[in-house]
Amino acid sequence: MPREKFRTLTEQMFYVLLCLKEECYGLDILDRIPAMTNGRVTVGSGTLYNLLEQFLDAGMIVETKVEGRKRTYLITEKGKEMLDAEYARIVAQAQDYRAIFGKEEPL
Repeated sequence: MPREKFRTLTEQMFYVLLCLKEECYGLDILDRIPAMTNGRVTVGSGTLYNLLEQFLDAGMIVETKVEGRKRTYLITEKGKEMLDAEYARIVAQAQDYRAIFGKEEPL
């Protein structure tokens, strides 16, 4: 049985949606993700534009402006709900880890 699309988000998906809390365009996102993760996460332009198209089709983001080839996006309520659900899943995983290993703080 195939996995339901967007049931969980990859790190790249998570950070793309997180960037779109504020209206921005593709190059903004490509710059913001490494900046907010101290370089731990990067997204290639091909991956980014593929994700933006999928998120648009799924109603998770909207296109707010088009200026030539420059397109600006913003997260929708549906996208925010997906981001919230992924955050809750990550927190639950961290709590399970702490319960098993007795660790209070990350390494």
